[in-house]
Amino acid sequence: MKKKQKKLYKKEHKKETLPHLLGRYVAMLIGATMAAASIELFLVPNAIIDGGIIGVSLILDYLTELPFGLLLVAINLPFLFFGYKHIGRNFFLSSIFSIVALALVEIPMHKFEPFVDDPLLATVFGGLLLGAGVGIVIRNGGALDGTEILGILLSRKLPFSVGEFVMFTNIFIFSWAGFVLGWQQAMYSILTYYIASKTIDAVIQGLNDTKSVFIVSDEFEELGSAINDRLGRSVTKLHGKGGYNENEKDVIYLVVTRLEISKLKQVVHDIDPKAFLTIMSTQEVHGGTFKAPIH
Repeated sequence: MKKKQKKLYKKEHKKETLPHLLGRYVAMLIGATMAAASIELFLVPNAIIDGGIIGVSLILDYLTELPFGLLLVAINLPFLFFGYKHIGRNFFLSSIFSIVALALVEIPMHKFEPFVDDPLLATVFGGLLLGAGVGIVIRNGGALDGTEILGILLSRKLPFSVGEFVMFTNIFIFSWAGFVLGWQQAMYSILTYYIASKTIDAVIQGLNDTKSVFIVSDEFEELGSAINDRLGRSVTKLHGKGGYNENEKDVIYLVVTRLEISKLKQVVHDIDPKAFLTIMSTQEVHGGTFKAPIH
């Protein structure tokens, strides 16, 4: 008998559609425009910088009077090229597009008058606008700063994580800003960086404050039905085993919003006061029936 030969089929991944691709690039252009507006209308007129390569470019622009956009592209490109095999083709092209877009959009904005001349207002609203712009770019697959890419490359050879490398880099940048722009401006810059980073997180992760919940209870059937009826949330039942007595139990898993936590606790307490709950923060939630309204 001839042995049957198994055919191996390679799963083909769906290619990105043209409308989706165009939508991403339009969004990245909008994000780059917002970042350029923040830099030209809020930060530069008040001698305030951001962290990373944007901050380095702003300091060099102040020292050498070379165009900020040219400096941004020139400093970022080596990191993007060296990190090409680690970040992928799509991310590379999206980042190149976003950085060049920022550099080009920033040029005509020289003609506009500064939006504010109060450093504190420039710090707060400039940081918000910059963070929103950078967040939109990242959310759509690009980047405006090659610092993290450099961190990824160096972390493979040095005993530092990417986060630690970015932190050390920014300490150096803000210290340099203190000598060049003055220590008061450096402190404003640190505050701008903090506001921008928090805004980036909000844009990337979304504004929904969601929690994931694990519930261990012998009344899992009744609990699952009650949660579905009273909160409008579907649940997932996971099979588990106790580590001490090895009793088998079903564990209920679900995701709720922050506003539903109190009602969930009440539902669980009504059915099984001895139930064990673990509530954890989540970053993003997609799909399923998560958007069902509260009952």
